[in-house]
Amino acid sequence: MRIRIVDAFTDRPFSGNPAGVLLLEGGAFPAAERLQEIAAEVNLSETAFAHPLPPGGTADWALRWFTPVAEVDMCGHATLATAHVLHTSGLATGPVRFTARCGILSATAHPDGSLTLDFPTAPLSEEPVPYGLADALGGDPVSVHGT
Repeated sequence: MRIRIVDAFTDRPFSGNPAGVLLLEGGAFPAAERLQEIAAEVNLSETAFAHPLPPGGTADWALRWFTPVAEVDMCGHATLATAHVLHTSGLATGPVRFTARCGILSATAHPDGSLTLDFPTAPLSEEPVPYGLADALGGDPVSVHGT
C-alpha cells in the first residue's frame, strides 16, 4: 500500500493544503471501515481513495474521501491531489473523470502543469433569513440560499 501526501493549491513543498492519496488496484473499494482506519492513521483533513473503472463508461476512476473520523461527499483539494498523482505517475494523460457520491467530476491537465477541476453543481434552495444575519452584514440580505 502506497499512500502519497500531496500539497494542493501550491507550487512549493510543505505549503498549501495537504491530502492523502491512495490509488487502489482492482475494481472495488475495501470496506468503508478499512478506508476509515487508513484515513485515521494518515490523520490529514482528507484522504482520497481511488480505483480504476473499466474503459468506456461515464468515468475513469471511482473516488471517495475520508476525514480521520468520517466519509465526506466531496473534497476539492483531495480531488486535485488525486488528479495530480494520476498525471505525474503517467496513469492519466488527458482529462480524468471521477465518479463519486456527489456525481461526476473531471480534472484536466494543462501544458504548464496546472490542473482544472469541474464539479457538479449543487441545487440551491431559498432559505429564510437567519436571525442576526442582517445585523452581522450591516444590511438586509436580498436572499439567502442553501445547498
